[in-house]
Amino acid sequence: MTATVVVLAPSPLLTVTIEERAGEPDIHVHAGGQGVWQARMLSSLGVRVVLCAGLGGEAGDVLEHLLPIEGVTLRSVRTSGRNGGYVHDRRNGERSVIAEAPGGSLDRHEHDELYELALTEGLEHGFALLSGPHDDRIVPAALYRRLTADLQANGCSVAIDLSGDRLAAALEGKPALVKVSHEELIADGRAADDSPAALVTAMRSLRADGAGLIVVSRAGDPALALVEDDIVAIQVPTLEPSEPKGAGDSMTAGMVATLARGDSPLAALRTGAAAGALNVVRSGLGTGNAEAVAAIADRIELVACDDQGAPRS
Repeated sequence: MTATVVVLAPSPLLTVTIEERAGEPDIHVHAGGQGVWQARMLSSLGVRVVLCAGLGGEAGDVLEHLLPIEGVTLRSVRTSGRNGGYVHDRRNGERSVIAEAPGGSLDRHEHDELYELALTEGLEHGFALLSGPHDDRIVPAALYRRLTADLQANGCSVAIDLSGDRLAAALEGKPALVKVSHEELIADGRAADDSPAALVTAMRSLRADGAGLIVVSRAGDPALALVEDDIVAIQVPTLEPSEPKGAGDSMTAGMVATLARGDSPLAALRTGAAAGALNVVRSGLGTGNAEAVAAIADRIELVACDDQGAPRS
């Protein structure tokens, strides 16, 4: 039976990217945002996705046609505010920002509708991934506390990829998986610096606050994980990057896909790291081939470490 994951994407983005093809501008229009990119990778890995999103305004009208994508069922709440978006120019090989719009916040009634939608779908399917909004004003942190607590209490495993107030709120609900970057831990005051020892201390603090499996991505350095009481460093093969943006979202999606199928946390670490590594060598965010992910996963090395982040002898 194919696993299904419910992804909360409070307010997806309308993205316009300008590239070059045969010397002429080549314009691409897609749905984007953290939850959408995670949903795309989950689908690529053979997991069905129910995407719970708020849509409003002209951008929301366009997004309603761009979503669902293959393997993704869209369940939406109509909002009074419009969705945000951006226009990026990549013709020189790097992303140049032409314009970005944050979009409008959801009102109290829309918060309630989005909560009810995600709760209903999560209880039906048994696994939920709560992604963050692109702007702090879109939805309140309390939404993540309520959803995490209510889903976990009723048999639905919750994974979160959050930071700041939303991370703190969701931790009260004791999520099964927490993925966070080392930059976010430092910015939140949870880690003193980017040293492995400081990050391990932060992970143990997250565990005390209610987190289950914890994974800290570290840009180009090996990610660290707290699996039960063990610290693990995740070594990936060297690959030349094309687009480093979005690797963390793909990593989260890879781990969630594996756990939703009932596989082990260690298998989840390998698949997540492989999905993140593959995203780095591709131009599209949240993209990848399941066979390629599996091939890279076979080459992932999990190294047992002490609380200083040093490999155990």
